[in-house]
Amino acid sequence: MTNSLIQTLQLIVNPTKFFDNQAAKYGDTFTLRVLGVNSPPVVFFSSPQAIDDCFAIPAKKLDFKKATHVFKPLFGSDSIVFQEGKSHNRQRQLLMPPFHGDRLNSYGDIIIRITQDVTRNWQVGNTVSMQQVMPDITLQIILQVVFGITPGERYDKLIKLLTTLLDDITKPWYSSLFFFPPLQQDFGKWSPWGNYLKKREEIDRLIYAEISERRISRENLDTDILSLLMSASDEEGGKMTDKELRDQLVSLLLLGYETTSGVLAWLFYMIHSHLEVKDKLIQELQDLDNSNFLQIAQLPYLNAVCCETMRLHPIALICTPRMAVDRVEVAGEKFDSGTVLVPCIYLAHRQEATYQQPDKFIPERFLNQKFSAFEYLPFGGGYRGCIGSAFAMYEMKLILATILSRFKLELAEQKPVNPVRRGITIVPSGGVSMKVVLCDRS
Repeated sequence: MTNSLIQTLQLIVNPTKFFDNQAAKYGDTFTLRVLGVNSPPVVFFSSPQAIDDCFAIPAKKLDFKKATHVFKPLFGSDSIVFQEGKSHNRQRQLLMPPFHGDRLNSYGDIIIRITQDVTRNWQVGNTVSMQQVMPDITLQIILQVVFGITPGERYDKLIKLLTTLLDDITKPWYSSLFFFPPLQQDFGKWSPWGNYLKKREEIDRLIYAEISERRISRENLDTDILSLLMSASDEEGGKMTDKELRDQLVSLLLLGYETTSGVLAWLFYMIHSHLEVKDKLIQELQDLDNSNFLQIAQLPYLNAVCCETMRLHPIALICTPRMAVDRVEVAGEKFDSGTVLVPCIYLAHRQEATYQQPDKFIPERFLNQKFSAFEYLPFGGGYRGCIGSAFAMYEMKLILATILSRFKLELAEQKPVNPVRRGITIVPSGGVSMKVVLCDRS
C-alpha cells in the first residue's frame, strides 16, 4: 500500500518525469499501482504494436467504468466517459455530428470574434501571460459554441464559477481528492470537498436552468452544440435526458477547456523559441483571408506546427484506462482479469524507432511523413478516441492564426521552461509571458 501511495503521489506531482524514469528503467511496458488504495495492477504501454493490440481488444472484454471511477464526481455518472456497450455507442452517435464536417465551419466566426475581443486591448510594449489569456478565450468559446450561452447574467456567473472551480482543480492537493475517496468528506463549504460540492451545485443549477429554458423556447436551434444535442435522436428515436445533457456538457467543458488552452500556451512558447519555425509560419499566414476558416484550417505548415507541438506536449498523457474483464493478450504478453491497461501517449510520442531525434521540435516531420494511429495519437484512439479532436484542432488553428496575423510577439524571458502539472494538463512553467512588439488591427 505504501508503494501504491508513493507511485500515485509521484504521478500526480510530476507525471512526465515519472513516466520518463519508468520508461528508462523498464522499457516500453511497465506495471504500477496508481489508482489509490487496493489498486489493481496498472500496465502502461508505449510501443505501436502494444497500442494497436490495446485498441483492438473487443469492448466486451473491457470495463471502462472501474478504471476511470476517479473522474465520476467531476463528469457525472451519465457522461460518455463511463458508458459501455450500446449506451456508449448511442451517446457517441449523438455527440459526434456537431463536432465534424460542415458544422465546424459554422463555429469559425465565434472563435475568431472571441479571440479578437480578448486581445483587443493589447498594445505595443504590453506583457501578456498566455497561461492566463488562453483559458479566457477557450472558456468563452465553450460557453458560446458548446453551451450556446450568450453574454449576460448567466454567462457572467458561469464564467466566474467555472474559472474558480477549474483553478481549484488544477492545484495538486485539490485534485488529489479525486484519487483518494476517503478524503471526500463534506464538512461544510469551508472543507475542501464541501467547497467543491457547493460550487458544483451552483454550476449545475445554472446549466439545468439553461437546458430548461431552451426546451421551452426552442431558441438557438441548430446554432450551437447544446441545441444540436437536444434535437438529436438515436436509432430508436430516443433523445438525451437533462441529466445526460448536463453530464456531456460538463465533460466537454472539463476535457476541452484547460486542455486546449494548455496546448495553445505550448504553441506560443515553441513557435517563439524556434525563430526559424516562427518565420516560416508567419510567411504562410501572410496574405491570408481571415474570413476563410477552411483555408486557415488546411494550411500545411500551421498544421505541422500544431501536430509537432502536441507530439512533444500532448493534450493528455494517457489514453482512457481500460480494465480487462477477461484474459487478454497485448504485444505477445497475457494479462489476467482485473488488470488495467493504459496506452501511454506521452511515451508513444517519444519512441526513437518512430521519431528521429524525438526530443527535438521538428514540425517538418509532419510534412514529410504520415504516422499511424498507433504512433501518433494526441487525442487517444480506437472506439474511445476524443470526439472533439477535429473541433480542438480547428479551434487552435483559428486562435493561433488570428493572433499571429494581428500581433508580432516575442518571449518576455529568454529562458527554457519545464513541463509542470496543472490539473489534467501539462503546461509550460512560468506561464509563457510574451511582449507585444507590433500591432496590426487592419
